[in-house]
Order: sequence, then structure tokens, then C-alpha cells
Amino acid sequence: MTAEPHADDAFDLRLAKFRHDPVGFVRWAFPWGVPGTPLHRARGPERWQTAILEAIGERLRRRGAAREPVLVAVASGHGVGKSALVAWLVIWAMATGRDTRGVVTANTEVQLKTKTWAELAKWFRLSRPRHLFRLAATAIQAKENEAARTWRIDMVPWSLNQTESFAGLHNQGRRIVIVFDEASAIPDPIWEVTEGALTDRETEIVWAVFGNPTQTTGRFRECFGRRRHRWITRHVDSRETRLTDRAQIDRWIADYGADSDFVRVRVKGEFPRSSSRQFIPQALVDAARMRKAAADPEAPRIMGVDVARFGDDQSVILLRHGEVLAGEIRRFRGIDLMQFAAHVAERIAADRPDAVFVDGAGVGGGVVDRLRQLGHRVHDVNGGEAARRSREYLNRRAEMWDRMRHWLKTAALPDDRVLAADLAGPEYGFDAKGRIQLERKEEMKRRGLASPDAADALALTFADFVPVRPDHRRLAASTDFRVL
Repeated sequence: MTAEPHADDAFDLRLAKFRHDPVGFVRWAFPWGVPGTPLHRARGPERWQTAILEAIGERLRRRGAAREPVLVAVASGHGVGKSALVAWLVIWAMATGRDTRGVVTANTEVQLKTKTWAELAKWFRLSRPRHLFRLAATAIQAKENEAARTWRIDMVPWSLNQTESFAGLHNQGRRIVIVFDEASAIPDPIWEVTEGALTDRETEIVWAVFGNPTQTTGRFRECFGRRRHRWITRHVDSRETRLTDRAQIDRWIADYGADSDFVRVRVKGEFPRSSSRQFIPQALVDAARMRKAAADPEAPRIMGVDVARFGDDQSVILLRHGEVLAGEIRRFRGIDLMQFAAHVAERIAADRPDAVFVDGAGVGGGVVDRLRQLGHRVHDVNGGEAARRSREYLNRRAEMWDRMRHWLKTAALPDDRVLAADLAGPEYGFDAKGRIQLERKEEMKRRGLASPDAADALALTFADFVPVRPDHRRLAASTDFRVL
């Protein structure tokens, strides 16, 4: 075996010592606690990171000559340091195993480039063996020209149409490293193709998958279920680490409940319950229908307008006054946009709301335009846009529905069976970033449910915070807003 590029014998021997000791390598390779470095206040890896590294090392040592792949799956809450662990694994694998080959991928190309690979670059610059390798935009490889082709780990965005990078990952007698970041959202066919690389005999193989446990099905979930006998698994609670914002976590627990799916996914690193996908519980809706409340005269009067998109859907106008609905819920089916806009204008003139929120996405834009032509100040809301609190919600619709869900805890609803069904109809899940994702209307229709038009109109009244003017005058569609 030729010498490592640009490495003296002592350095070469030190790296060889860490071949099956990744935790020892991480403690040695980075300037923990060294003044003048970004790690001057860091004491070393977190406990859970150390446990994973030790498990990998122990498994490699135990397998000996008759090696089997080392499979590692980590489901975590947010902010626990999984991207750092990905970086350490890549650097350790390259530095301690000549001619190591591997692939790093993630749920999206944006995640892969801006987070996973960016984190690798940060730790690579801090590492002791950085002089041995070249870190490029899409690969880390040996500096030695001849070795650069066979001693490398590539950043590869997955594609169902181009799986060659995963199918052809063989390295007989050497080392293979495969890393999936945000693995819950990587499609099953990519996992299946990757398994083809696990067939090399007498080869050190480490396959590590990380992610927030957002899905109740799929191969990432199976690592902790029917395939768990093959994987080293760990659930990492965000409260276990020194890296997370405990005040924010406490707010989430207070808002959603310690055993809610939101906290399970984003904090505890546990999978959501498949049996509790209903976003607004029926019991919460029933309690609101039984509750009696009077309108607070100082509360803002907010109008929500949902515009029908399909022939069997309804366009809806309603008015929320504090914790109650004022007047009737008006529903329209089979009228054109101009006719519906005229009905909305009539209701604005009669009710003089403090704010009017209109679903302006798609065909709703025509209603917004017409109302503005008529001189009404209305607010165009697109539920598909980014949420105000984009770390918690996939889009504004999910955010508005969640505010409505909290409102229902003290609100009083009319005895309206259609509204009740609309509120309890949608299911929800989480995207790859652990954000709440509400079921789309099209998905509800496939389940045989109607579009929740009245509930969407009510949710629109939570698009922004609406203050009451000091003199409590009802000014049509005030623009004096503060974003929550």
C-alpha cells in the first residue's frame, strides 16, 4: 500500500489507529475547547452522538473478517446536531480508510447543498487531516491524482430516473459509506437500489440514515419497525442536547401538549401516531357547539371569504366576532365570480367588518380584484404561501387552521352540522422538516369527503391579527395589521 498523500509516518499511524474508533477520531480531529477557534466553548460530541459513534466502532470491530453491513438509523427532534454527525462520519471514513468510496444524499437537492454539504465544509475546514483531501462542490476526494478517482465520497441528489450512482456503488475489499439525510422523505426505490451495494464481500460498509420521523410509512419508518433487528436505532429527544432552544421547546409543549404528534415529531424524535391524523378532534368541535358565549363588543369583526374552485364546492362568507360567529353562514354554489363578488360587497356594506380576508389563490383572485374595483379594502390570502412561522407550518393554510384549532378551545359555534363536519374532516401529517402539513382538498375528495369550504372561510379570519381601533369604529377592511 502506498503512503497517504502528504502524510508523514506518525500521522499515518495515528489515522490507522482510528480505523474502527470513530468517536476517538472525532475527539482527536477537531479543536475542541481550543481558544481562537469556533469550538473554543465546545466540550466535544453530544452524548447521543458519542453513543452512535461508539456503536459503529463496536460493530466494525465485532464483525472482523466476516463483515456484515453496519446499518444505523437515527430519528430525532429538531436542532440536535445530526448534520454535524453526518460530517464527522464522512471525514472519519475518508481519513481512516484508503480508497473509501461513498455517497451522501438528502430529501431535496436544496437540503443537500445548503445544509448537509455546507455542514461538511464547516467541519472539514476544522479537521486535522484536511490537508489529505480536496473538498469540492460535489465531492470530497484524495488530493493524490491517481487516488482521487477511487478514494472519494460524492454528493448525489437522488433521482428516480437516474439511480446509477446508488446501484453502482461497489468497492470490493475496501470501505463503502452511504449517508441519507432527512431520510424519511427519500423514496423507497432509492433505498432498494442502494441495498445493491451491500452485497460486496469482505468490505466495510456503513449505511447511516438520519431524519425527523415525519412519516408513518416508508423505509425510514421500517428501520424502527419490521427491519429493526438489522439496524442500530436511536430516537433523539431535542431536550437531550445542549444545542437546542429550551424556551422554544417549552412553548411548543405548552401549545400542543406533551404527547401531541407535533411534539412527538419535532421534539421527541418519535413517529406520529397513524391513528390520530385528524387535525381538529371531533370532541373539540362538539364542545364548541355546546358552548354558549356572547360577542365581546370590543373584539374585532373579521370576515372570511372562501371562493369555490370546483363545481361541487361552495363559496362561503362568514363573520367572526371574537369567540362567536355573527349572523348566518352564507353559502353559494353555481354562481360566477362577479355574482359572488356582489354578494360579498353586499355583506361588507351591511356588517362593516374591521377586516376582510379573501382566499385569493387561483380563481379567488378575480373576486379580490372585483371587490377592490368596487372600493373595498380586502386582503388577498394565498394559503399555499409560506407561513409566518415557517419552521412550524408548511404553508399559511396550515398556520391559519392551527390558530383556529386553538380558538375552538374557548369559542362557541353555531349548531351547523356542515361546519362541524368541515372542521373535523381534514387530516394532517408532517413534511420532511417536521412542519405541520394539512391535507389538501383534493386528497379529501379522494377519501370521499367534501371540500371543507366553511371551515376554510373561518380559518381565513385567522390570517393576521386584527386590532380594534381606539374608538371602536367599524371601518371596512382596515389595513392596520400586525403579523402574529
